Amino acid sequence: MRILLISDIHANFPALQAVINYFKKNNGFDLVLNGGDTTVYGPFPNQTIDWLREQQVLSILGNTDHHVIKLLNGKTFKKPGKAEKRIMYGWTAAELSSVNRSWLIKQPDARTVSQQLLNPDLRQDYSLSMFHGSPADREEFLFFNTPMCRFEELASLVSTNIVTVGHSHQQFHHQKNGIHFINPGSVGRMFDGKVKAGCAVVTLTKDMVEVELHRISYPVEEVVAELRRLHFPSIYVEMYRRGRKLN
Repeated sequence: MRILLISDIHANFPALQAVINYFKKNNGFDLVLNGGDTTVYGPFPNQTIDWLREQQVLSILGNTDHHVIKLLNGKTFKKPGKAEKRIMYGWTAAELSSVNRSWLIKQPDARTVSQQLLNPDLRQDYSLSMFHGSPADREEFLFFNTPMCRFEELASLVSTNIVTVGHSHQQFHHQKNGIHFINPGSVGRMFDGKVKAGCAVVTLTKDMVEVELHRISYPVEEVVAELRRLHFPSIYVEMYRRGRKLN
């Protein structure tokens, strides 16, 4: 069984499309899982959610999605306070189609995936839980170098043998107490200076969980052109071109 893990798309559909195209040469995936922060900062929220809906991708919410939902529900928020960030949230909430607004609002904060992983060809049962930040807090940042004692603490909070997280935009695969913790990185908003979309492929075999972490080039100038057409703050052009968190 092969599973594609994506997270933190941030409405960067050209990057998502590059990931899709990269794996077309393979036989596809049995399951696609999206770890949240689907919206905000990129200028393609509808195209992104359209694809997730059409492909029946199992998704959860991230912190940026929650802010958008607050606006959709007529509420406001104090953070982020920077004007260039608030512009992106307000525009996203106004830009979403009615069907995509409804889809976003209906997504959960976390998911447990077990029934979809049942396979008579596998020697053992696998189960997977999805969180945006961590099992303890959707805004907790977990990194490659997070102390393993923290993963041991988090392992005690879950009953599945695979845990997916996002939020930090940093890829890793750690195993603690028999539990695989996997962060596929960010599809659409890079922090490390590499202008490449991040994702992960999980292969479940009879004997083990195999994890491949990928970085895939994408046409960043398509994002730049749309940001400029919409007259968004120039900091976002630099952010995408440099693959850095500048805001």
